Parts: sequence; C-alpha cells; structure tokens
Amino acid sequence: MNPVRPAFPETAAPLPGLMASLGLAESGGDVSATWVSRAFTLIAALWPLVLLAKICILALFGAAFHHVDGVWQSVLLAAMLLADGAIMIAPRRAAFRALMPHAQMWLMLSMAFLSGLTFSLWCNAIAFASHFIIPQFAVALLAVCIFGDRRLLGLSYLLGLLMVSAARQGEWAQAGLAVTCVSIMLIATVRQARVDRDQAMVRYRQELRAQRSDRLLHEYERSGRGWFWETDRQGLLVYLSATLAATLGKPVEKLMGRPFTDLVSPGNRSHGDGERTLGFHLSARSGFADIAVQAAMIGEERWWSISGQPVFNEYGQFQGFRGSGTDLTEMKRSQAEVARLAQFDSLTGLANRVQMMHALEHAIKSALGQTGECTLMMLDLDRFKSVNDTLGHPAGDTLLRQVSDRLQRVVGNQGLVGRQGGDEFKILLVGRQNRAALGNLAQAIISTVSQPYRIEDTSVVIGVSIGISSCPQDGVTTDALIRNADLALYAAKGDGRGVYRFYSSDMHADAEDRRQLEEDLRDALASDALHLVYQPVVSSVTEQITGYEALLRWQHPRRGMIAPDIFIPIAEDTGLIAQIGDWVIRTACRDAAQWVETTRVAVNVSPIQFANPGFPSTVMNALATSQLAPGRLELEITESVFLSDNADTDAMFARLKALGVRLALDDFGTGYSSLGYLKKAPFDKIKIDQSFVRGAAIKGNRNSAIIKAIVSLAEALGMDTTAEGAETHDELELIRQLGCSHVQGYVYGRPIGAAEVLERQLNAGTLATVEGFKSSRPERKSMLRTVAVHNDGDIYSARIRNISATGALVEGLWNVPEGTAFIIELADNYFIDAVARWSKEDRMGVEFSEALDLSRLKTAAPRLLAS
Repeated sequence: MNPVRPAFPETAAPLPGLMASLGLAESGGDVSATWVSRAFTLIAALWPLVLLAKICILALFGAAFHHVDGVWQSVLLAAMLLADGAIMIAPRRAAFRALMPHAQMWLMLSMAFLSGLTFSLWCNAIAFASHFIIPQFAVALLAVCIFGDRRLLGLSYLLGLLMVSAARQGEWAQAGLAVTCVSIMLIATVRQARVDRDQAMVRYRQELRAQRSDRLLHEYERSGRGWFWETDRQGLLVYLSATLAATLGKPVEKLMGRPFTDLVSPGNRSHGDGERTLGFHLSARSGFADIAVQAAMIGEERWWSISGQPVFNEYGQFQGFRGSGTDLTEMKRSQAEVARLAQFDSLTGLANRVQMMHALEHAIKSALGQTGECTLMMLDLDRFKSVNDTLGHPAGDTLLRQVSDRLQRVVGNQGLVGRQGGDEFKILLVGRQNRAALGNLAQAIISTVSQPYRIEDTSVVIGVSIGISSCPQDGVTTDALIRNADLALYAAKGDGRGVYRFYSSDMHADAEDRRQLEEDLRDALASDALHLVYQPVVSSVTEQITGYEALLRWQHPRRGMIAPDIFIPIAEDTGLIAQIGDWVIRTACRDAAQWVETTRVAVNVSPIQFANPGFPSTVMNALATSQLAPGRLELEITESVFLSDNADTDAMFARLKALGVRLALDDFGTGYSSLGYLKKAPFDKIKIDQSFVRGAAIKGNRNSAIIKAIVSLAEALGMDTTAEGAETHDELELIRQLGCSHVQGYVYGRPIGAAEVLERQLNAGTLATVEGFKSSRPERKSMLRTVAVHNDGDIYSARIRNISATGALVEGLWNVPEGTAFIIELADNYFIDAVARWSKEDRMGVEFSEALDLSRLKTAAPRLLAS
C-alpha cells in the first residue's frame, strides 16, 4: 500500500499561480493523481504508433543519404528510442503513479520534449531539414492527437522538434513560425488547462461527495438505525440494505425481485399502517413518510417506519420508488409500556384509578346508551397504617403486593380488581349480581385478606372493611356509585371493621355525623375538652387499690358523653391519636403525683406512639415535670407493636425499662402475634382481656379455662396478671379462684376523676369496696348504627349507641312514653320487638322481647329505609 502523501505546499514550486494555470502544479494539492495517471497510461499505450511512424519515415528516406557518420546516427537513434521507450513504460510503473500530479506532468513534459528533440536531430543529421519538414510535422500531429487533452505535452513535443530546425536553418520565417505555434499553443493550452482544472476539481468534489455519502450511508446502515430500499416500476425490489436482510434472516439475493409489500404484514387502514396503506401509496405513485408497518417474514414482532418517494427519469417517466426505513420496535414497546403504566398500578400491577373509572363508566352506560347493571366494592385495609408506621414503607409496599395477589385469586374472572391508592382497593363486577352471592364474595375476601402475612420474617395480620353499592339501585352515575360505596365502607369501618356493608340511603346521615364528630374532636383537643377518669386496679388477695388505669373521656357539649369506642377510631383515622396519647401521659403523671405513693397509674400506649423514637423522651419529660417516681408509671402496650418485632422494637423496650417504668401487655389473647415475644419482652404484667372475663362465671362458658391457662403462663414467667372487665360478684370470685393477682372492672366501681381519687384516698385510704350485680349479665356493646323504628304504621329513623342481647340505648326519638312498644329493624330482614323502659329527651332504653344474636348483627347488612 502506498503511503498517503501530504498536501503539496504552494511554495514548493516557483510561480505557483502561472504553473497552476498551465496545469503544471496542483493548487493546494487537493486533486487526486488518479485522473492524471489514467491519462498518461493511455498515452503510453498509444505511443508505439508514434514510434512506428518514426521508424517508417527513417526507413523510407534514410537510405537515400549515406554521407552521415554511422556512429552519430546510431547515437541519435538510440536517444530517440530511449525517449519514446520512457514514454511507453514510465506511466505504467507504480512508482510513477505514486507521484503527485504536477511531478507526473513534469516528467511527461520532459520525455515529450526529448522525443521531439531527438527525432528532429536525427532527421537533420541525415539531410537538410527542408526534406523532412512534412514527415516531422506529420509525426507531431499524430503525437498531439495521442496527447489529447494534455496539450502541454503536444507543445513540449513541438518545441523539441522546432528548436533544432530553427537553429540549423537560421531562417527568421521558421523561427517566427515556431514562435507563432508556441504562442498559439500556449494560449490554447492555458485556456484549456484552466478548463481542465475546473472540470477536474468539479469531478473530484463530486467524487468526494459521492464517497462521503457512500461512507455515511454505509455507516448508517451498519449502525442499525435505519436501512434503504429501492424498487422498479413494478414494485419489485432492486435494492435492499444488507442489515435489513440479515434481520429478516434471508440473503439479499433471495429478496431481490420480490414485491416490496411482501416484507410487511397487513394492517388496519383506519390506523394508517400496514400493507394496505403502503400498497395504496405505491400504486398511486405518491410520496409517503413515516408509515408504521409490522414486519412479515420474521418470527418475532417488529415494527418499521417506512418513507419513500417516486423516481422519474429526465423524460418524466416513472422508474420506481426509493426510500428508507427505521426500526420502531423499541418505540412501540415503550409506547405499550407507557400505555400499560397509564392503565395499571405500578406497585401492585392491578388496574389503577384511571382504568377503573373507564371500566365503571362503560359498565354503567351500555353500548346503546342505556343504563347497565354492575356492582362496585370499595375496600380499605384495617390496621395497615400501623404496619406502615412500624415496619416502614418498603414493608408496607410488600404487604400491598401480597394483598393484591390474594384479591385477584379470590375474585378471579368475576370482576376487575383495582387499586385506588394507598391501602384502598376497588372491585368492579359487571352485570346483575345476586345480593347473597355478593355477601359470600365479600366475606371470602375478608377471610382471605385477614390470614397472616410474612413480611421481613415477621408475621403480620391485617383486616379489610368493604362497602358495596350497585347500579342502578344505588346510583346511575360513576360519582353516585363511588360516593355510595364509600358511604357503605364508612359504615363498615364504623361497625367495628373487618365487615362488609351494603349501601343504604340513611348512610348519608351517618357519614355526616361521623364527619361532624371529626371536626368536633379536633376542636376538643385544641380547647382541652378531653379529660381523664381513673378505674381502680385492685389486688385480688388484699383488696387494696394498687393503682388506677387512665381512661380517656369526651364530654361533647351537645351530644353528651361519647364512648371511646366511637371517637378513638376517629382519632386513629385522622392522625390525632399520637397527639392525644402524649397529652394523656403528661396528664396522668401530673394527677398521679398527688396520690398516695403506693398507687400506680397505667396509661395505654398506641402502636404509633411506641414506634416513635422520641417516645422515651416524652415519657421522661412527663415524669420529670410531674416529679412522679418512674416505678409508679405503668405503660400498657398491645400485641400490635410486635408487628415490627425487630431490633428497633427491642431497643424501644430496653430504653423504656431503663427509665424504670413498668410495662404491661394489654388485651392479651385478642391480638395476632405469637407467644414468642413473651420470651424476651420485659413485661411486668399481663392483662387478661375483658372478653374472656365477662360471662366466664356462666355455666358452660369456656372462658374460665382460658383465664387459668393465661394465669399459669404469667406465673411461670414471673409476671402479674390483671383480669379486666369484672362486673359481678360471681366473676370476681372466679377470678380469685383462678389465681389472678389483680382485678379491674365495674365490680369495684366506675371510673372517677383525679380529684375524686385523691378525696377517696384521703377519706377511705386504698381499700376497695365491692359493688355491682351479684351475677353476670349479657354482654353490652358500644356501636353507632342507624335503625328503623316501626310504630303504628309509621317508620322513624333512630341510632343505636350501645346494645346487648336483652336491650339497647336508642337516640333520635324525643320524649317517648315508657311502655311504648316498637318493632326495630336492625338490618335488612332482621326485626325484633322492643319496649321502651325509660326515656330522657332524645334518648331511651329499650328491652327486647327475646334474646338478640349479636354475632348475626355484626355480619348483617344495614337496613334500607323505605322511601
């Protein structure tokens, strides 16, 4: 390979401007030597004709003259043959072709001059020049013809020919003729040299552009970003990029001659893509751009964007199409992914809010514009916020994904499951749905979602509440259906959670009532309208009061006393529970500091408080401010804190114990954790939930066995036990027999204020007095539930505040006479007879004619008020 030579500098030869005009030097060295070498090679191939003409002339005329010295004649003949031989051989050598164009020209000029000079010398050596003027110029004419566009070579040859003749004859005419020829040839050559130079530069630039274009197009094809194609007038392929052929898995030769439309699959013309749209443009001979088509002749799905323009010759005749294409596959996949993300929840893969709204709209409005039939379920996870707060958001996300999987398994093909956001989900069931079947599905969802989860090696149990509304019964618009399903969900959460409720028209009043309670609770917290009461905790052996449990109360200015079962869930939902909890600790410590030093105060701690790293500081500040001994403060913690049974939980227990406070495990046996935490959690006491205590003394009740087992477990672990909710003398006697160390409940009196505690301690000391009923009575449950009250053909709307198997507290009816008989519709198709036993303003106590099944009431759907 010849080395690449640098550009020839303009100062390398004298008179660069003139020499460039004469074609003797390159201007800037930009022009390739290729076109010069080709011309010289052609001259070398034709030059034997000149040599043959010379030899013929010498053979014809040389025999007539014998007076010339043979040696001189031989020398001239050899010189002539060398000059002509150089012209015939040199241009064919690689070394010659490797020279720059101006160097090649100078060598050829020299050899042409010597060729003309030696021939003229030989002719003049054997005779007078006049005898050979015509033969010499005949040879010169042949040489000039062979030189062709290289007229400087012809000029150089003529100079060599005329110089000898003019010098020998010495005639001014011949000298003038030589000068005239030289001048004419010089002028013509200069002009032609300029034309040659301009044309050569144009051709060279065109070649450079073509080469550059070829390289760019080749690199473009090789990069895979695009490809090119060309067809003839029949639409058959005459060119196709090798990269595309490789993608199709076929050699280019196999694809040539096939219709271009064979490369694409048929598509939907209405979408502007496919073989039909492409074929239309090809048949119409019209240009097109960026037509999306799907590739054929390939195993995987690939998409192309094709552009093309018709090609016409100089006479306007159609020659075919020429165009380009790019791969759209990745862009199509990206668009599909964007579309999927726009329709599906990124965390769970369920339908998102947008898709659920579209599906609901289509379900409500049929294709004919008529109202369709469908059912919407709104789901809200119970206790999810505690998991998120204690285990962290990553664990919460994992839990949401597992819940989503369970929902899809339960619902299956019956409906569309979607995530509304946070811990809220939707289920859409299209078509008429049987109410009983909906209840069974809702119960199956509740049961499945409530099964334990395994999150970060921790067992987690949550619940779910469900609200159900149907179209067209409960609404004929998306807004109405969603609003009413939300109201049903609201009622389910208000009825204790972990249940489902169908929408009923009176739920609007319940929702408004709860919303108003939320506002009132915020105002109560801001204005210190909340207060604490204290329930005694009594030693079962000495009947001495060892402490008090602080219980939160809210005396509403209009509604009166509101039960904690009603406003505590509201505080949890609104995020006020942490602020309320801190206030309770500070207030309880301040009150207890004034009591007898032998009594303690117990305060309930919410899981949210426990998970707060600053909670020990809050406790320490409350103790320091009140000057209460740490051992007199007992923190009651529920099993829910062990949802995050990790290093942070252990560290929190250690920090609290380091303060010197006591720890009690509250509501034991009703949670959802294992017994494993009892091995390491530093509890001082286990509190037996009141659900095990109440009714334990009734014959046949199995709760006593559970209490005995818990007492045995606590004794083995060196912990005290407190039985909560003891109300009757027989329950108290049973608790003592089973070995519980402490008792708490109405049997020792109802909770009282801090001032009354202090007064009793001053007057009666710490000795407890037994009160209450002699024997157990049915369980009473606090609730907020709207019911229909039937009396003499009229139907009234009222609300139940608490209820037991034998009676209930009903509000909403004013000054009802004692002894009035009612029929109360507790739920759809669930009626019970009742009699008013007392009445005060809008409240009354009723007694049922027969025992009420509370478990049935919990799972029954709320009743629908008659219109």
